[in-house]
Amino acid sequence: MSRGHGGESPLSMERELPLVGVTSAAEAGFWAAVDVWTRKPQVANRRLSGCRLEAEREVNCCRGPAAGLASEVAALLPELRAGAVPVLDELVSSRAERMKVALRTLIPKAGAATCSEIVLQDFLNNTATFIPIDGKFAESCTFKKNNIYRFKLRQVKGDESSWFISVSIMYPEEWDADGILYPKTAWLTDVLLTKIVKWSTENKKSYFKNTLSLISVEKYSEYYHNLKAKYKEIVKIWPEVTNPEKFVYEDVAIATYLLILWEDERAKNGLTDKQSFIDLGCGNGLLVHILTNEGHPGKGIDVRKRKIWDMFGAQTHLEECAITPSDDFLFPDVDWLIGNHSDELTPWIPVVAARSSYSCRYFVLPCCFYDFYGKYCRKETKNTQYRAYLNFITEVGTACGFKVEEDCLRIPSTKRVCLIGNQRTYPPFSEKKLDDERSQYIRERRSCSLSTENNNLSASASLFAHNLTHCSTVERSMTQGSSAEVDSVAAKKWLAGFQPREKVQKLRNCATLDRDFTDHVVLQVAKALLKINQDSCKNDNEDSTGYWNKGGSLPLKNVADLLGSSILKRLKKECGGLKTLLRNYCQVFEVVRGQVQIRDWSKEKPTGKQISSGKRMLLDTCKTRLCWFFVNHPDGCPRNAEKCSFAHGTEELRLQTAARNRLEEH
Repeated sequence: MSRGHGGESPLSMERELPLVGVTSAAEAGFWAAVDVWTRKPQVANRRLSGCRLEAEREVNCCRGPAAGLASEVAALLPELRAGAVPVLDELVSSRAERMKVALRTLIPKAGAATCSEIVLQDFLNNTATFIPIDGKFAESCTFKKNNIYRFKLRQVKGDESSWFISVSIMYPEEWDADGILYPKTAWLTDVLLTKIVKWSTENKKSYFKNTLSLISVEKYSEYYHNLKAKYKEIVKIWPEVTNPEKFVYEDVAIATYLLILWEDERAKNGLTDKQSFIDLGCGNGLLVHILTNEGHPGKGIDVRKRKIWDMFGAQTHLEECAITPSDDFLFPDVDWLIGNHSDELTPWIPVVAARSSYSCRYFVLPCCFYDFYGKYCRKETKNTQYRAYLNFITEVGTACGFKVEEDCLRIPSTKRVCLIGNQRTYPPFSEKKLDDERSQYIRERRSCSLSTENNNLSASASLFAHNLTHCSTVERSMTQGSSAEVDSVAAKKWLAGFQPREKVQKLRNCATLDRDFTDHVVLQVAKALLKINQDSCKNDNEDSTGYWNKGGSLPLKNVADLLGSSILKRLKKECGGLKTLLRNYCQVFEVVRGQVQIRDWSKEKPTGKQISSGKRMLLDTCKTRLCWFFVNHPDGCPRNAEKCSFAHGTEELRLQTAARNRLEEH
């Protein structure tokens, strides 16, 4: 509900929403929600880059709420005018006992001016009050009284399950809103209140740090805005099949983070030369291109060259090479190693950095889950697979002698936690001892991987286990003092069983499966769906009075049960398996929310890509394949030949333009 007040009451507007399905955990959920809005306002207000928490302290209200609070606020903000403190008398309940006061600075995007706020949390009365501050810290300042708002949690008397959260606008004069630093009334009461209620209900515990916790959010906002404008043209010329906006702006964000991290490092250590780097598994090379353009010497290495590499120019150094953990891939003259979604190289990057030189540091952004010897297998069950893998990579860095720090990036990806090793935990003279401990740690991980593989050994895993056995034999020969030749080979190549990714990516989207095999699966699934439901619908051909059987639907799991084990085993080798195969045959099937059904073309509207009256089709692909329904469906195709994009009979088949041109050339 919303209501306005005039006269002596300071309350201008209030809206209240109920908490559903919350009982004893209501207070904990409410304060968790307030904490999200206090520390991470950008998750609700996308026009903010974030905030900087300047100070936070508990308040002793033994001398009276307003008196105790005034002294704490004055301690946080000495520039506050004395005349502003009496405002606290109107805002704080006389019953207040345990309180917390915080000072935060809101940071808008695109380098606009910031704004500071005092946040008061009254735990006894379940209220959180946000008071903007007028003026700058360098001058005397006061509360911005016309933009004070409050969230309050209350419970209906005698009813443990009825809880409500309200938002109140505290002063009636003017609501000075810009929609960025100062919320608009409608957004505050409709959008933000709804989010506070939602967060209170969820009360989720985050397993990750706040975004950009190791660098300045304000500086990040400015740098990112400038770099995004500088490199936005790459989106227009992107030659890869991937989404340009996602990949370009993601790499811009990662580059922004590294540039600020390295700038802070130079300032801390009194350095002037910009840090050098190597990007292991650099992919499209855009991150290398940006860092190089911004003055950092370095290069990228990847097993496969990308189309876009040639567009960057000679100043961007990119090398096509398969990387294997060995003495051949040490970088003693490089300051930083980067692993941006580096897949099977991710756990090895701390090892390579540690063995390259004592001063070498690293930055990894883990994505796919790999151990030293293959796929990573989670053993702890209390955490998610992602959190468990991050813990493992952190453990690797610690075992290699690094103090590992964790941060969360602002990139359009679900895998956005980075791990940074920029300090050693041991002196340089202990390097030999630490390297022995690293080797022992890797051997122990191998034993762990072997036991896991033996529990569930597939055909491909058997080959992998053979490689590991070979590795074990080499290491055993080393420990038994075998030939010097074995010692030399083993020392140079750290791991005999390591398999870098293939240079040519193998398609695993069911597109390369044998056509007879896929046709058999499609026909088997379609027949099963047609038997379920004999309901029919009219043919969209107005000249026909017949009906067309569209069949029923089945859960994807039940469809899988219809197929033999040999078929499923073959499909599991493809990415997405059965679901991908059915979606590839989108002419025949629809897969909606896990349910498989036959596509009802009688309800599909013509795409507008065909023209009637016997004229040639506009699309190059029209009539180049036989209509599956015309050939296989008991009732034929629900569309007549003129409206169907596929050929109704071999006499309608035509070649695609490219194929036809090749024939004409010959």
